[in-house]
Amino acid sequence: MTCSRPGHIGELTQVIPPELVDAVLDESGARERRLRSLPSRVGVYFVLALGLFEHLGIGLVWGKLGAGLAARVPQPSEKALRDLRRRVGVAPLKRLFHVLAGPLAQPSTPGVRYRRWRTVAFDGCGSLSVPDHERNQSWLGRTERRYGPAGHPRLMLMTLCETGTPRPVAAVFGPASKGETDYAHDLIGHLTPDMLLLADRAVDSNSLLADIAAQGTQFLLRATSTRRPPVLALLPDGSYLTRIGGLPLRVIEAEIHSRTADGGDFGGTYRLLTMLNDHRTDPADHLVRLCHERWEIGSPTWRSVTPCSKAEFYVGRTWWASTRRCGDCSRLTRPCARSW
Repeated sequence: MTCSRPGHIGELTQVIPPELVDAVLDESGARERRLRSLPSRVGVYFVLALGLFEHLGIGLVWGKLGAGLAARVPQPSEKALRDLRRRVGVAPLKRLFHVLAGPLAQPSTPGVRYRRWRTVAFDGCGSLSVPDHERNQSWLGRTERRYGPAGHPRLMLMTLCETGTPRPVAAVFGPASKGETDYAHDLIGHLTPDMLLLADRAVDSNSLLADIAAQGTQFLLRATSTRRPPVLALLPDGSYLTRIGGLPLRVIEAEIHSRTADGGDFGGTYRLLTMLNDHRTDPADHLVRLCHERWEIGSPTWRSVTPCSKAEFYVGRTWWASTRRCGDCSRLTRPCARSW
């Protein structure tokens, strides 16, 4: 698509308007002080494009950024683009993220609510490699492997996302040597009482559970396999009540197996912890189905390469079936069309 509208820098301006970029530049004091052929506004869009085309060099990314423009586009050197990136700095991008991040979907959007709660999820990724530069090494260090340190410094990214869309609500990152639990603590302040938090293993420490409960947020977390919570009372749906770290919780044990389109099978035993202790209003099979909402959250960080699958799970004495969508099938646009 071509467009000669003033201030239009490729298709990114259809999503993030230039007026918003100018506002965050003014707030962060990063606007240029003299007329330049590469103004700071262009620098912000350029850094965003670098994230979209992470495997390309900066020269090729610049070509993609202005490929659809009808007007003549400057062809700066790679040094000029590096200088532009340094001049813009971190502050405008950080401010832009804070403005844009947050729940987006309407209550009627599929996959974003369970009863009266908005469903959100933690997702961590510790395998993001960054350039082997001395500045990155001093900050991130090197991850120790079995046969020695990793070839490149690694970054841990931890996000809190809205399920269904999936849109980031907040994000933190840092050295991969810190665990997901440490970064999850940094995101707890963004939880609200109208949320139901979904999370996988490694974020079920007693202190983290207590901090989530203190926010007034409900949660449904997968416990680590080493947890053996005491059984205080058995419930008719096969779940049971327990107490962990002073919190009255409910445990749902389910055997979940997923069959992929190519005939593969994977799965195992899931032990879920939740504060939704009433089995009549929140049956075990309803809560287990929410695991699929958590699986879909992996797409923003790593685009799913797993084909669509059909999952079966066993709770108590009843078999249930559900479906899992691939990363290409948006819940906002259409149901999954791939066959099993």
